[in-house]
Amino acid sequence: MPAAATPPWPGRAPGPHPQLRVTNEDRDQVVEHVKAAYAEGRLDKFEMDERLHLAMTARTHADLMPIMTDLYGSRYPQVPAPPPLAAMKPGDLPVPRAYDAADRVLGAAAHLITLTGLFVIGPLIMLLAAGKSSPYVRKHALEALNMHLTVLGATILLPITVIGIVLVPIAWVLGIVLSIIGGVSALADGDFRYPLTVRLIK
Repeated sequence: MPAAATPPWPGRAPGPHPQLRVTNEDRDQVVEHVKAAYAEGRLDKFEMDERLHLAMTARTHADLMPIMTDLYGSRYPQVPAPPPLAAMKPGDLPVPRAYDAADRVLGAAAHLITLTGLFVIGPLIMLLAAGKSSPYVRKHALEALNMHLTVLGATILLPITVIGIVLVPIAWVLGIVLSIIGGVSALADGDFRYPLTVRLIK
């Protein structure tokens, strides 16, 4: 039995499958709802900037739905189109931007700085220094930080067993290799998630 179609976002009738490609009009409608939520005080500027980027780079309906569900809850997808934002001042809404070269370099640094020996401290510094102003840097810094916290925890716990002693250096070598891969991925404006990582920090 085929899966039931999931409604895409507020203002549209149920029907399109989550994996169908979205149009520019689809993205624009979600952008307007995100701006309206910001105008109502339901999102801060950081959250708005992050959601606008996700909306503008969405490829399928499944990419758009998570942006809206926590804003409209059980009313989703019956929410009418948002009111015009003419009353807002031009400076009230940050202009969403694509991630530029500086974002990509800092995102890569969040991974590669660990190679200098600053295993946990390096990604933490990048998170605190640039994570607040760039969702892209924050995303990569969090991944790198959680991975190295996982390696640190494994270093403490694995030596309890004989086989664990053998696995500790393997975990460190794997961490270094994955850090390089993560850095390259960040430079290429891509997403990267470390495998076998306990994500303690969100």
